[in-house]
Amino acid sequence: MKIETTHKPMVMFSTISLTDIVLLLLIFFLLTSSFVVQPGIKVKLPKAASGQQDDSNKIFLTVTKREQIFLNQKQISRDQLGTELRKLLHKNPEKLVVIRADKDLSLEATIRIIDIAKLAGAEKFMIATEAGL
Repeated sequence: MKIETTHKPMVMFSTISLTDIVLLLLIFFLLTSSFVVQPGIKVKLPKAASGQQDDSNKIFLTVTKREQIFLNQKQISRDQLGTELRKLLHKNPEKLVVIRADKDLSLEATIRIIDIAKLAGAEKFMIATEAGL
């Protein structure tokens, strides 16, 4: 006794299930990705595993790749840096100076900025990094 089946192979490929999977993956990646937009000066910070952020009682000193200096989001020249920083530190000498130097900036240029800040009266320094390695 021979059993015959009526199933014939499908000639057409169904893309509906593949479309569903692609759509689910797209939704998953859109929901899990983080879009962090930092307004202001564009600086690529070096990465560190123990990065943290606390903006209270701090003076931000940002140095770009082209050695442009920003003191709390205001662009100033290297000659003005000492006097402007001295004014800010005169109000509260315990303020922490956070240096956000571009990762492509030379170490020598960063040390020059730190020296200017030390001469202006800054005692506490922190170098900003991005979280993660």
